[in-house]
Amino acid sequence: MTKTIPQHSQIVIIGGGVIGCSVAYHLAKRGCTDVVLLERSQLTCGTTWHAAGLIGQMRATNNMTQLAKYTAELYAGLEEETGQATGFQQTGSMFVTANTDRLEEIKRTASMATVFGIESHMISPSEIKDLWPLLATDDLIGGLFLPTDGKANPVDITLALAKGARSRGAKIFEGVSVTNILKEGGKVTGVETDQGPINAEIVINCGGMWGHELGRMADVNVPLHAAEHFYIVTDPMEGLAPNAPVVRDPDAYAYYKEDAGKLLLGCFEPVAKPWGMDGIPDRFSFDQLPDDWDHFEPILELALQRLPALETAGIQLFFNGPESFTPDDRYLLGEAPELKNFFVAAGFNSVGIQSAGGAGRVLADWVLDGYPPMDLWDVDIRRMMPFQTNRKYLRDRTVESLGLLYAMHWPFRQVESARGVRKSPLYNSLKSAGACFGELAGWERPNWYAPEGVEAKYEYSYGRQNWFEHSAAEHKAVREAVGLFDQTSFAKYELKGREATQVLNKICANDIDVDIDRIVYTQWLNDRGGIESDLTITRLAEDHYLIVTSGTSQIRDFSWLERNIPDGAHAIATDMTSAYAVLGIMGPNSRALLSSLTPDDMSDEGFPFATSAMIDLGYARVRAARITYVGELGWELYIPMEFVQDVYDSIIAEGKNHGLVHAGYHALNSLRMEKAYRHWGHDITDEDTPLESGLGFAVKMDKQGGFIGREALVVQKENGLKRRLVLLKLDDPEPLLYHNEPVYRDGTLVGYITSAMYGHTIGASLGFAYVDCPDGDTTPAYILAGDYEIEVAGERFSASPSLKPLYDPKMLKVKT
Repeated sequence: MTKTIPQHSQIVIIGGGVIGCSVAYHLAKRGCTDVVLLERSQLTCGTTWHAAGLIGQMRATNNMTQLAKYTAELYAGLEEETGQATGFQQTGSMFVTANTDRLEEIKRTASMATVFGIESHMISPSEIKDLWPLLATDDLIGGLFLPTDGKANPVDITLALAKGARSRGAKIFEGVSVTNILKEGGKVTGVETDQGPINAEIVINCGGMWGHELGRMADVNVPLHAAEHFYIVTDPMEGLAPNAPVVRDPDAYAYYKEDAGKLLLGCFEPVAKPWGMDGIPDRFSFDQLPDDWDHFEPILELALQRLPALETAGIQLFFNGPESFTPDDRYLLGEAPELKNFFVAAGFNSVGIQSAGGAGRVLADWVLDGYPPMDLWDVDIRRMMPFQTNRKYLRDRTVESLGLLYAMHWPFRQVESARGVRKSPLYNSLKSAGACFGELAGWERPNWYAPEGVEAKYEYSYGRQNWFEHSAAEHKAVREAVGLFDQTSFAKYELKGREATQVLNKICANDIDVDIDRIVYTQWLNDRGGIESDLTITRLAEDHYLIVTSGTSQIRDFSWLERNIPDGAHAIATDMTSAYAVLGIMGPNSRALLSSLTPDDMSDEGFPFATSAMIDLGYARVRAARITYVGELGWELYIPMEFVQDVYDSIIAEGKNHGLVHAGYHALNSLRMEKAYRHWGHDITDEDTPLESGLGFAVKMDKQGGFIGREALVVQKENGLKRRLVLLKLDDPEPLLYHNEPVYRDGTLVGYITSAMYGHTIGASLGFAYVDCPDGDTTPAYILAGDYEIEVAGERFSASPSLKPLYDPKMLKVKT
């Protein structure tokens, strides 16, 4: 390794685990050789050295799966490329289960594998026995075999990546500790080390367990926390084949891996042990944590039932080592919104080895190109909220998050730990009304309401869950009378200044230079024409705008807005999310209800669609916006937080005369699906353009001054589209769609479901899908002519396509 650190480098990487070495390798492979990697002790000394080395490829989304798939492909050729052994073996892996619900999950995983291009096979108990003769299979009911998965030696993989990086010019220094992050004018400028400073244009935090503290040095939110992670290694076991596939038995929280004739048994127990609450010791390097047989014993007892040979096998090693976990079990990747040119790749939730190749490649592309090469919202660090750096929150969530890797991945499953962080002022009132809350970005949001005598608690399944009929009643009431939604979790910004219109119009695809009190629906696009955000903008004054977007996008969208305000422009952005509560009053009786509460004119003539006005309501002044996400006449009420309880009480008291019901986000979702309203992050992402997604009506190609992404849309229009977003309705009313189900047209795989929900007015499951049109024919005639099928847990069901909303396609109800 190089001995003397330089005073300057274009890029400094902090952390010499498998992630940091992968980033260095991929930067160098792209031709960027002015790279310095700093490791405080020795390569792999933190978490990498004791990782189990499982190489699985299936993930929850297509892009994450493609990154894991690339990782396996990279490892397969890394030894030949570098001359460094990697221990990579493509043994395959399998999931096994004795649980009918888990079998449904596995079947849906197999369908997803088809979409994602991963070879998979549903297997019977006898086939499981053939692949792993030592397993007890009498109680098993099935499994899934993924033949291209495998295993590798984590230390050797890391050394191979490091060797590949050095051979292309990257410099790696061991025994160098970073003591501070240097910054100036909102940009990173380098690092301070125990051997002197290094000036740098870009700094990348690959610090693993130390990533959180490195983030705090930079005033950057890097929410992760270490947890103890246990496994045992047996003495050599007779009958254990050297090419045995990795076995995952999630119902027993366990995985099995053959390791040089021995067995490695690891676990993801449901109640984990956070570690390092008081900080990680400075000299922690290749260290183990104390044994805890009492904690591991329940796992071992279940393993003895699945693998009876364990009873007579000697235990050579009981291992306990820390690994870092994030609040949502997805890793953290990308440029920090708080500090330009400071990137993060950390918090890999025990899948660092199998994620390192793909994560390193896309982060290198992001650093060098200035934007991510694909939709990476699943792992984008901008999804994290500032409060999530709170140490108590991280500790409490980590108790649960480790175990969620092997828990049932139920539809609509809600986390149980570290709840109640962000609450609307109406939380207690809504709870009294029967709200069953879900969590989003820390917000407690009513997902459905339990009628009197029914417990407001989820009972999960892959079929119709216990809230299905209650949410259907809410849906029906919004369609026929009026519903109240608490939408306080909306992110809300204000942009104000002499140049606010000019700046915002450049960012927006639609024209926002409109009359005061007009509302504009628009997208923010990137230079490739992809949709960075989907939102509404209200002009409050000549130089003043209200911007409203999704709660999950609060940090991402505000960062995009700020970073696209030119230096010196007179336009000031302010995040107003915590200032206003939002109530949605939606349904055909909404006008009558609000008219009975305010002296202001709520008629169609006095208050047209897509307009906003200040009205009297209760004892407050409220901004009412006539806009909807449910496809009915309705208003969003923006209320200063301290006034919302009075306004709510007034609405509830009068609402009984108009059929008012409380409605939750599950109903909101089913209502928006019937109206074919897109959902950012699922149906539209930074890879999808407005032309492909049917949102061209919100793009003003000829507006003065143009807008970000316009040139890309011009080229796309000239070249023609290759796919279209289509709404699909299952012809059979019984199956339920969730997401990622394969879509076939005339027997050929053409796409997959991006988001779905049961449409109670329509009486069937509805789902969006981008349909590939390889010949470039995206005309309605072509799209609608095909015979469509959707695969649900291995079974195909016929579906009907539509390019229009299935409910009120002419917008008559919305604009009446």
